Order: sequence, then structure tokens, then C-alpha cells
Amino acid sequence: MAYLVFEDGTTFEGEAFGDWLKSTPTVAEHEVVFNTSMSGYQEMVTDLSYAGQILVLTQPQIGNYGWHHEENEANKTRLQGLIVRELSEGEGSLHAEGSLEDYCSRHSVRGLKGVDTRALTRYLRNFGTLPGVMVETRDVGMVFWADYRDSNQIKEKAEHWVYRSTVKEVYEIPGPGPLLAVLDFGAKRNIIRHLQQRGFGIMVFPAKSTPEDILRHHPSGLVLSNGPGDPEELPECVSSVRSLYDKLPVLGICLGHQLLALAAGGETYKLLYGHRGGNHPVIDSRSGKATMTSQNHGFAVREASLEGTGFEVTLRNLNDGTVEGMEHESYPILSVQFHPEGAPGPEENAEIFDRFKELVERSIKRKGRT
Repeated sequence: MAYLVFEDGTTFEGEAFGDWLKSTPTVAEHEVVFNTSMSGYQEMVTDLSYAGQILVLTQPQIGNYGWHHEENEANKTRLQGLIVRELSEGEGSLHAEGSLEDYCSRHSVRGLKGVDTRALTRYLRNFGTLPGVMVETRDVGMVFWADYRDSNQIKEKAEHWVYRSTVKEVYEIPGPGPLLAVLDFGAKRNIIRHLQQRGFGIMVFPAKSTPEDILRHHPSGLVLSNGPGDPEELPECVSSVRSLYDKLPVLGICLGHQLLALAAGGETYKLLYGHRGGNHPVIDSRSGKATMTSQNHGFAVREASLEGTGFEVTLRNLNDGTVEGMEHESYPILSVQFHPEGAPGPEENAEIFDRFKELVERSIKRKGRT
């Protein structure tokens, strides 16, 4: 047996799968979050926005269509743990190239199966997102938390997960249309695909790239990608965005949306248990149109803090009223808190990319006349 242990002693029991032997033997706490999507476990496991987290899937049967490498959102994973109710081998899928368990074993992901994920999700909803440890002996978890509480040592702050998720060097994807710079904080492949489908040439930059690094290539627009963690712990990225957002048309997605708000002088805050799933309703405050969106984030933009920044809130979450989208009153900037490339059934949110393309084309025409 193996266990997920929280600091208050609450323990969830399961059976180990994945990489418990090759992965580091050091016990470490990681944020435990849950996702309510009915499908898409492969995309979630390879979504770099989950870097540093333990993911609980509320859908009870996971792995039933196997693993198909073409559907990965990245060529790596930074997920630290995966917890499911029932793990299937996926042998019934015609296009499967392996199983979920195989992937976890090869990519250093610890897994727990046979867990009461309903009870675990209710626990997280009641107490909020919490750190937990995954251990093979419950006593090890309890000792870890006792040592953690009693330790008077100042722990060195780990490198932000964004810098462990971003690309190591610049790379380019040629295209027939205007060149876009993508500042990669852990970008999903499907975002890149949607930009390619609209004819853009794409140059992807590491998260620590400076404005000078980007502008010397003369891009016609800038995309700020999704990524993991607290945006306020990325002051270098905020500073870069601040130097760029008045120079180029900008599309911000998820973490990119939050960094735009911070760059303009706004604030962000941590949600109790985040928005993670494929059924989050969002309404456009101008048209009254509502759509279902795919989301994965633990922080949100504080709406009151946007006063005087030039940003108008255009989209709100129908469940809790949180900010889901912004546009700037003076600059060609568009941002969303959800994943417009995600398709939780309907694909209508992909129109965000079309609107951004229009902003880029208008900007090019304007510069051509000056």
C-alpha cells in the first residue's frame, strides 16, 4: 500500500503505480489539486501548468483509452503525483501506443490508484488547496510533517516551476504569415497548433528572455503562454511584460493573463481550490454570450485592482464572478484566464485566436501607413 498524507494527519490510502523506485527517495510536500474533467487525462498529465503539483482526477475510471504520444501537450511532464480511483490499462483503444501507467513509470510520476477520490475532493473543497506528501509508509509521512513543523532552519526557496517548465533555448516554427513571439512559461502544444493554423510564423522564447531578446527579431505580435505557480513570484517576467505590452499586440493566456494584470499595476490572489476542469461557464459582459471553458489555474486577477490600469474586464466566471478576460482601452491587448485552445466539447472559444489575428493584422496595416 501507499499513502497521501496531509499535515493535519488526514491520510488517504491506495496502491502505488508509476515511478516510485527511480524517482527521488526524498519525501517532499507538493500542492494537491483536483480536476473535474470527464476525459483528457493525457493532456492533463503533460500540461506543464501542473508543474510541482499532485493531481487528483475526480472521474472514477482513468486510463481507459491508453496513451497516444501525439496528444501530449509537452514532450515532458513536471507533475509530481497522480491520484485516481480506478486505473485502466487502456487495452481497448485502437490507437493506443502504451498505457498511462507506462508513461508515469518512464517519466518519474508517482501514482496512487484505488483511492477514494470523492472523499479526497470533498476534503480539498472544504479546506482548500493543501500540500501533501506521497509515501509508501504512513508513518514516514507523519514523521515528515513533524520534522517540517519542528524545523527552525530557513528553507532555501526553490526555483520557480516556470523556469523548470520553459524551453531552454529559442526555436522557430516557420509560417507564411506574420511572425509571433511566444514567451513560454510552460506553453501547451495546442496553443502553438492554433497559431500555426492561422498562418503565423512562430518564435518561442524561454521565460527569462529580455525584451531586447524578443524585439530584435521584429515580431508582429506577442503571446504570453500558460504556466504553473504564483505569478507574483515572477518579478523578472512581470518586468519584461511591462516593457513589451505597449509595443506589440498581445494575447495573454492563463498565467500570461495574470502577468499582464501585474505588469499594468493590478493584483492577483490565490483561489481556495482553483478552477480545474472542462465545465467552467464564462460570460461576455458586453454581448451576454456564455461559453463553457477548459481551465487550470489556482490564482486570479483582483478586479478592483484594475481601476486606472487601462484594462477593462470583458469576461467573468458565472460560478464565482472571477475575472476571466480583459482588453486594454488603448493598446491591442487581449487576455483570457481559461484555455481557448481547449475543447471541452464545443470549440467556440478558439475564436479568441481569430480576434488576436485581427489585432495583429490591424497593427501591421497601421504601421504600414506611418
